[in-house]
Amino acid sequence: MSGLWRRPAVLIAITAVLMLAAGGAVGYVVGTSSPGNDSVEAGFARDMITHHQQAVDMAMYEWQNGSDETMKAVAYDIATSQSAEMGMYRSWLRQWGVQLSSGEPMAWAGEEHAHDSEAAGGLMPGMATDEQLAEFKATTGTDADVMFANLMIDHHIGGVDMAKAALDLTDNSLVTDAAQRTITVQQAEIENLEGHRDRILSTVEN
Repeated sequence: MSGLWRRPAVLIAITAVLMLAAGGAVGYVVGTSSPGNDSVEAGFARDMITHHQQAVDMAMYEWQNGSDETMKAVAYDIATSQSAEMGMYRSWLRQWGVQLSSGEPMAWAGEEHAHDSEAAGGLMPGMATDEQLAEFKATTGTDADVMFANLMIDHHIGGVDMAKAALDLTDNSLVTDAAQRTITVQQAEIENLEGHRDRILSTVEN
């Protein structure tokens, strides 16, 4: 099996362990300084839950309807790891005693980011539109493999941008650690998705 596949798998395993540690640290953070309802930290957590949910939905569709076994395995790992992260973010919000759902997407990141989200129909960076999702869910086999990779690459680029925005705006160690992990893991997964997509396309062309 190629190095492209092994490296993200290792990162996902490391991420799972680190998330357990992060969950254990919540109690300490809450005891010292709990972010408020309108804070960067709470807004980031809420928006990442929404962002991750779309990634999980797309990944599960690929896993069930794609044809390339490696791409399907990548999709399954994305679905499971991001589902775990959604649980982590929810646990933060509950421990902080703030709302679990948000109003304006990206409002926590500043006026420029909020305006970009509004211009995109309320979507956060990298999220697929309803039209793109409908097109994706009308595909199967190789077409689904390729479109999943393209959509998820864009989705991950947006997720990395969100994590970088959080790093610029907070010094909460719980959030900065999670944001840095997001950047590291998703950048590796982008490379992985690109490699498998290009392999699939070259096989079809030949």
